[in-house]
Amino acid sequence: MCALLNRSLLLASMLPLGLMAQNNTKAPAAVLPVPSSAQLKWHEMEMNAFVHFTTNTFTDKEWGYGDEQPSIFNPTQADAGQWARTLKETGFKTMILTCKHHDGFCLWPSKYTEHSVKNSPYKNGKGDIVRDARDAAKKYGLQFGVYLSPWDRNRADYGQPSYVEYYRNQLKELFTTYGPVFEMWFDGANGGDGYYGGAKEKRSIKGATYYDWPTTLDMVRKMEPNVIFFSDAGPGVRWVGNERGVAGETNWNTITTDTLYAGKPNIEKLLNTGSPDGTKWVPAEVDVSIRPGWFYHAKEDKEVKTPEQLFDIYLTSVGRGSTLLLNVPPDRRGLFHENDVKSLYGFATLVKQRFSKNLAVKAPVKADSYRGNQTAFAARNLTDGNKETYWTTNDDITTGQLEVTLPANSTVSYIVLQEYIKLGQRVQSFTIEAWQDGTWKKITDGTTIGYKRILKIDPVSIGKIRINITGSKACPVISNLAIY
Repeated sequence: MCALLNRSLLLASMLPLGLMAQNNTKAPAAVLPVPSSAQLKWHEMEMNAFVHFTTNTFTDKEWGYGDEQPSIFNPTQADAGQWARTLKETGFKTMILTCKHHDGFCLWPSKYTEHSVKNSPYKNGKGDIVRDARDAAKKYGLQFGVYLSPWDRNRADYGQPSYVEYYRNQLKELFTTYGPVFEMWFDGANGGDGYYGGAKEKRSIKGATYYDWPTTLDMVRKMEPNVIFFSDAGPGVRWVGNERGVAGETNWNTITTDTLYAGKPNIEKLLNTGSPDGTKWVPAEVDVSIRPGWFYHAKEDKEVKTPEQLFDIYLTSVGRGSTLLLNVPPDRRGLFHENDVKSLYGFATLVKQRFSKNLAVKAPVKADSYRGNQTAFAARNLTDGNKETYWTTNDDITTGQLEVTLPANSTVSYIVLQEYIKLGQRVQSFTIEAWQDGTWKKITDGTTIGYKRILKIDPVSIGKIRINITGSKACPVISNLAIY
């Protein structure tokens, strides 16, 4: 308990001076757990991208069996610069490459296997897709991430201790040669039928223990201390429980990871909603592909998600307090297909158009109460454009009412709320009302807020909006209110 209290006091001491109010009114103690600095950076990115590329692109498969010949990998116009430029210009912040998928084929010339790009005709065996992607990400100001599948259907020793050593050796290659790496991604697809060096059999492993993940992650942290780890159980960010692009309407950034591991069955609901009493900050990352499949298939060229569909996914991912991870697979040329590129730019245009004018900027806001009656915690902080200021109440008050007056009668379609998550996630329920025909009428409601909550409503012309915080784990701490 003393350790938790000391951490809360330390967090409070690190807050901007403007929030250490007059008359000894102190900022609220943190509701633990809270995000790390790397997790905060991840939250603020909001949109990241996956790039699935391997022999599957040329065999028309989703999961390669592991018996593919390296000679089949031969993109004719591979251009990681086109990937990175497109992603940068359409609002994405990180590019995560499938350096090795379940088929075991490595997109870099790994010295630990012959099943790699070094034995392909691509650039006469001198190509290195991982290096190209890393360099392109750096050029266009993107963070770089790596996906290295724990399952390997090519390796003869998969399921034996020697494979775990092989896996760790490849992680060392990636992190020492291609860093800095912002995010390391590994999923729960572990074991099943495969080529396995010619055995052509089904193998199973004990997902909870086989990989000895604590040792592996500690090894990686020594090379990249601030890396974000993605898996079902994090520990940096967690899977959202589906591949449809939908975070839970109730979405806690916290879960308890003691009994979780990558590939554990029947945990999709927990991963989708999180847990209000979770002991670790492990927010959900919403992974979804722009196409029906994760790898390029020509037959899906007319099934690319439209800009409107991508915008809807934006609302059910970023708009529910998560970060979107959208997969865009290069085609057999090694380029993002024209249809995918067109949809991405159309999506970016929709986001810009629909969130271009915040009607609440500097708008007057009043609250039924604020902490210590000190202006450092007043409602005006919600619309001042400063993410480090916030409205909050006294410790014994866990509800609140906020009323914002808009310029004239404004047509409203989206309402955005953000908690100051440096002090933890708190809000459990809220309603939003509009002043219409001389009375307050409810227009929407919700449960959690977290880093960001975007609420879409039927367009309505209104002059005043009221937010009612009806439940919170502790005094609510809201840093931003935006209205579009």
